Amino acid sequence: MRDPYQVLGVSKTASEAEIKQAFRKLAKKYHPDRNKSDPTAKARFAEANSAYEIVGDKAKRRQFDRGEIDADGKPRFQGFTQGARPGGGTRTFRWQTGGDTGPFSADDILNDILGGFTRGARPQTRAAPVRGEDVSATVAVTLEQLVRGEKVRVDLPTGRTLDVAIPPGTKPGHSIRLRGQGRSGMLGGAAGDALVTVEFVPHPVFRADGSALRRDVSITLDEAVLGAKVRVQTLDGPVTLTVPVRSSGGRTLRLKGKGLPRPGGGRGDLMVTLRIVLPEGGDLELEALMKKWHAQHRYHVRDEESEV
Repeated sequence: MRDPYQVLGVSKTASEAEIKQAFRKLAKKYHPDRNKSDPTAKARFAEANSAYEIVGDKAKRRQFDRGEIDADGKPRFQGFTQGARPGGGTRTFRWQTGGDTGPFSADDILNDILGGFTRGARPQTRAAPVRGEDVSATVAVTLEQLVRGEKVRVDLPTGRTLDVAIPPGTKPGHSIRLRGQGRSGMLGGAAGDALVTVEFVPHPVFRADGSALRRDVSITLDEAVLGAKVRVQTLDGPVTLTVPVRSSGGRTLRLKGKGLPRPGGGRGDLMVTLRIVLPEGGDLELEALMKKWHAQHRYHVRDEESEV
């Protein structure tokens, strides 16, 4: 490095106050935050900082003036390991104003004069902490797992495997944020998050509709006409469903509390749609009965304009 006095633009007889003032001026002028488009500013700033480390410290200034250390702070004579900085430790300087003395460092000066454009942050020569990246994963959950409140196992791109609770009310395609389970940060930065997208495993019987479940149940013609009690499977086990008298095909009946968990607690309902199924292969006696009944009791179920 060049002679520190020349770098700061002061004479060897300059006072501590003059040296400090010169450093403040250069630091403000060449600070990288104010000269992002000037590639030379960073080097000039570092050079001024290094110069101030030498002549801004009384002990090192005396050593430099006596020729014991060079402009980089390295000893000019044997007795120290080459490249070592005498004293080591934290670089601390003394300042004096109006007779009061106290410790100060180059960072203190930079924080003082550059606070306006660093928004009060303490200038640092090392890189700032870097937050880790977020990662994404997808997990498939069954309707049974949702009803039982079971945790599901998720394999993350980071190599971690976690058992994750699915919040009540979660719908297919929703994402769950697992804070701190993403990529590790750098230089002390926080880890990123894991974003887990939930997908429902298709069920052979039930269909999810928000917090409700839907399913079809087949009934016979006589059950539809006369009413009946039929056994219906739910995710909690079988229950008895009452089919009202004169139930049409497509009618939907409600089984309360047999659906999926709701966000605020409790569960939705199971909506059961009736499907009337005639005898397989036909039934001659039933057909004869319907012909007789049709002749005497025909009724309309469609609008006239819908008939062909």
